[in-house]
Amino acid sequence: MIVRFLYGGSALIFLSAAFAAQPSASPPLSAPLRDLPWGQLNFLHTTDTHGWHAGHLQEPSFSADWGDYISFAERLHEKADDEGVDLLLVDTGDRIEGNGLYDASDPKGKYTLEIFGEQDIDVICSGNHELYKANSSNNEYDETVPNFLGNYLASNLDIFDPKTGEQRPLAQRYKKFTTKNQGIRILAFGFLYDFTGNANNTVVKKVEDTIKDKWFQQAIRDRDVDLFLVIGHIQLRSQEFARIYRAIREQQWDVPIQFLGGHTHIRDYAKYDSKAYALESGRYMETIGFMSITGLSTGGKSNEAADPDFKPSASPSFSRRYIDNNLFSFYHHTSLNESTFPTEHGRNVSSMISSARKKLQLDKTYGCAPRDYWTNRAPYPSKHSIFSWLGDEVLPGTVCDPKRGDKPRMVLTNTGAIRFDIFKGPFTVDNSYTVSPFTSGFRYIKDVPFSVAKRLLQILNQEVPQLWPASKSFASKMPAQPNQAHTSHGLEHVYQPSEQMRLGKAHTYDEKDLTPGYTTTDDGGSDGDDTIHVPITFFRVPSCLESRIDFPPTSASATHSSDSVEPVLIDLIYVDFIQSYVLLALKFLGTDYQDGDTEVYMQGRDMTSLIAEWVQGHWDCE
Repeated sequence: MIVRFLYGGSALIFLSAAFAAQPSASPPLSAPLRDLPWGQLNFLHTTDTHGWHAGHLQEPSFSADWGDYISFAERLHEKADDEGVDLLLVDTGDRIEGNGLYDASDPKGKYTLEIFGEQDIDVICSGNHELYKANSSNNEYDETVPNFLGNYLASNLDIFDPKTGEQRPLAQRYKKFTTKNQGIRILAFGFLYDFTGNANNTVVKKVEDTIKDKWFQQAIRDRDVDLFLVIGHIQLRSQEFARIYRAIREQQWDVPIQFLGGHTHIRDYAKYDSKAYALESGRYMETIGFMSITGLSTGGKSNEAADPDFKPSASPSFSRRYIDNNLFSFYHHTSLNESTFPTEHGRNVSSMISSARKKLQLDKTYGCAPRDYWTNRAPYPSKHSIFSWLGDEVLPGTVCDPKRGDKPRMVLTNTGAIRFDIFKGPFTVDNSYTVSPFTSGFRYIKDVPFSVAKRLLQILNQEVPQLWPASKSFASKMPAQPNQAHTSHGLEHVYQPSEQMRLGKAHTYDEKDLTPGYTTTDDGGSDGDDTIHVPITFFRVPSCLESRIDFPPTSASATHSSDSVEPVLIDLIYVDFIQSYVLLALKFLGTDYQDGDTEVYMQGRDMTSLIAEWVQGHWDCE
């Protein structure tokens, strides 16, 4: 059954049941939909997919896989060609780390590199996660760049060639091309934010230095350009994008600019000026971003066929839509159905994903979660907080090095080490990677005075100015806006989500019939989401948490750390990713601990394996 009604002049659709390509995925639920605002030039945008190319098997709203997205793109290309407009596909990095499809293979990415490469992407760049390890950046250079040869851009990123040792651009710095149907002349760049955590086989040049380079200054002076396209693994309201914007505007004050960003895992849309806009399209294959522009010149001439009212002095119009990654949305936006939507190519890629998942045994069950455990959808501390579960149950039950097992110990971890929620029901091999995919192990400093150690958590969570880089000031034309849902690997980029904005008053439906989901408010208003949801409240979480283990009890009946005697000395254990922060905090407290004072704790163990071990020992499936 299909139910139609109008919302703000756009048709909204309630759809009946359909099924995603992966057999174990949850079928999407009925929801009202907003149409796509097609224009003269259109974009499909993915970012921060982090290996979720099988889709969200436990979340109906995001249950389509990469094969479905390939079918979606191919169908929209057909529609664009029929209407004589253009469609470009863009990806802005962080394609790896965060899901068993990538992380469970040996070597990592054994299957996802080929699966991702099946999509026809017009402009693509690197994220920071591609660069943490030398092998993953070499994979970019050896496999991903050649696969997208001519489309992969690396404006401020070099690599040392693994064969010659020569430093060279990871890919070409920029590209100029003309669109197929409209003849729009586009000059495109691909940037990475000022990242410093990369492996030593890559070099990230600061954006402020890159834009001074001769090649960039020459490129932005090109007068035969209808649109500047700046893609980057960069948050929209950042100093890096602000600098690029100002550099272009100093030379081309009137040429439209489209920015497509990433990294902060949110849905966002920012207006820089009347001819310059930016879009970020979420995370984890939850969102397919859609961006459209109408009123662009083509070959230096106004396109009256695309827009009869266009005048050379007028500003083009920009529109966006955040598409929930499920088949309901895909069917509606292509005007197709379960039998007519899939393409042969898309089906084949879905089969590739299914085959890889079986080989990796990602559906193998470790145990069954008794309830939902949330990263941000429950307050911390609480029984539904994944961080309370981690600190109160998992770490005390698993963190023990036999060589130091008789010592009281305090464990510190950044909350960014936990990447995703746990849903009530089966907890699988795949879940162990979605919850915590990082390879970071544990280190420790032995015999630290507890009088010092007990002050660390407060310092780490207060972001004492002596420890943390100064907050980046945003350009005045890029005001900050509230957004939802973040996940951050490290402490240097902590974005706390605020409560989601509720939909406007013009409701023509009953909210009790809607599912919870994204309700985004951005510089374009509150109508960007393609699917109408009821909002979800997100709660702030600290940057770090601690767990005190085997502290001497005050009595034989004591069961909690609050019922313990303070020890004189403890083993201070922490996730090795935060070692520099821990040492800085200890220095702030008047100690002089150095790297040489630290040692490996529980050789070969990481958060992923600890969580899997704990689940196997504590959660039964009845």
